[in-house]
Amino acid sequence: MNQPKTSVNRKKVTGAFALLDSLVRNGVKVIFGYPGGAILPIYDELYHWEKKHLIHHVLVRHEQSAAHAADGYARSTGKVGVCFATSGPGATNLVTGIATAQMDSIPLLAITGQVGSPFIGTDAFQEIDIFGITLPIVKHSFVVRKPEDMSRIVSEALFIAQNGRPGPVIIDVPKDVGLEEFDISDYVPYSQKQISEQKIYRFFYKIDYLQIQKFLKLIKQSSRPLLYVGGGVVTSNAYKELEQIVKIFQIQIGRAHV
Repeated sequence: MNQPKTSVNRKKVTGAFALLDSLVRNGVKVIFGYPGGAILPIYDELYHWEKKHLIHHVLVRHEQSAAHAADGYARSTGKVGVCFATSGPGATNLVTGIATAQMDSIPLLAITGQVGSPFIGTDAFQEIDIFGITLPIVKHSFVVRKPEDMSRIVSEALFIAQNGRPGPVIIDVPKDVGLEEFDISDYVPYSQKQISEQKIYRFFYKIDYLQIQKFLKLIKQSSRPLLYVGGGVVTSNAYKELEQIVKIFQIQIGRAHV
């Protein structure tokens, strides 16, 4: 993976640095978002990355727009759409966009600011359990407790979002974790390749050849076969295979409309 020039003469780095560095190392080029108090440490770091033209931030006028824009970006590019929002109402404004991505199997990464770790669970100002709220509409959720874990969590989140059946993943970052410094010598970037090698997630399935034979046999026996094609063909880039089957067996296609 390319090593971007992200720091100059830094002896210490922050959780916010680890977040932006991990996004860039994983190929994220665009972020859609709207700033607020709890996520300001991340936006302060983002300024330096934009200044170096390593990443581009699109400032929206409402957090819901950030989620929908990231969703649209993912649909049009095939890459993971990334959006930022602050704590409380900022995070909850992402919910509709996250639910849309879940229902349509769109790879989305929502990164939200959160109140400081010592204040979680105290009904602090703009504290909302976005982790719990979004559990039914995401593939996975993370709350970052230590800045040293940021690189692994970001790479893992991006891996989950785009492998297997794509969908949204959320990372909740307490304000103090974004601000907390640690020695740059302790910062070890974590890659998606390392995630896949650990084989924690079983997204790669081998298709049984006998099942394919059975499928083709059933088509040959059918008098008027019809293929009802949906987003799975789009996600798996199976256009050519579908075209071959259609031409060989002269099958009509019914398209699933969203």
